[in-house]
Amino acid sequence: MIKIGVINVSDRASAGVYEDTPGQAAVAVLREWITTPFEVDYKILPDDQTIIEGELRRMADDVGCGLVVTTGGTGPAPRDVTPEATMAVCQKLLPGFGELMRAASLKYVPTAILSRQTAGVRGKTLIVNLPGRPKAIRENLAAVFPAIPYCLDLIGGPSLATDETVMKAFRPKG
Repeated sequence: MIKIGVINVSDRASAGVYEDTPGQAAVAVLREWITTPFEVDYKILPDDQTIIEGELRRMADDVGCGLVVTTGGTGPAPRDVTPEATMAVCQKLLPGFGELMRAASLKYVPTAILSRQTAGVRGKTLIVNLPGRPKAIRENLAAVFPAIPYCLDLIGGPSLATDETVMKAFRPKG
């Protein structure tokens, strides 16, 4: 069974101060688009780089998640450290993901330039940072998701199929 990790990074959600809607929004989008059966390994973490790094390593190395998406912690605030944690655990960074997500968000809000989302590869795991608002999670994931199944193919990760009526994945012909 394919495993996908979802991490919501939020001091308040991890402390139970408010409901975890961003992480649940990410899971809902993935379940809507991906037709390959998968299990979700789900965590809510505080904005703490050491804790985030540890969980990213656990999901990639111990659990074997092919894809890990994070929500939240990507802004300029002092406690927003998700990109730093991602960069610390990845062997290869994929800056095009962040560039495309910011460009997609600029269609909706001028503050998209404040976002620091990134993506990278750890072994056979693709890690993608998403913003922390459900609407922005869908918009950003829609921008980059067409490349995710092929990226997983290239790094030796699991093969993902999508419901092409709602999300068409790109794979080169031949």
